[in-house]
Amino acid sequence: QMRLVESGGGLVQAGGSLRLSCIVSGRFFGNYAMGWFRQAPGKEREFVASIAWDGGSTVYADSVKGRFTISRDNAKNMMYLQMNSLKPEDTAVYYCARRLDYRGSYSTRSYDYGDWGQGTQVTVSS
Repeated sequence: QMRLVESGGGLVQAGGSLRLSCIVSGRFFGNYAMGWFRQAPGKEREFVASIAWDGGSTVYADSVKGRFTISRDNAKNMMYLQMNSLKPEDTAVYYCARRLDYRGSYSTRSYDYGDWGQGTQVTVSS
């Protein structure tokens, strides 16, 4: 099991940018695909982006494609989500997660992930 801690959330005006970070404890971070999910008040948790264990492939939700970029630095046990052109509908708690499968590819399904962070709040004002 790995411990995940998100940071970088905050309040930003529509059109602005934020960069979320996720630091992961554990020796084998570089062997697992990672993902970002979010949950807005009164809504179910939804997929945002995912990256393969080696960073070689990524996938995005249609709602964020072209605005958000997921990346990772396996040497630092870090994952990032660069969010540009933010919209009020991006307001949510953002969670990072580690996929269960060893050296698996990216995944959009929350049940493929076993370890989750505590979340960081992103609020976009109009």
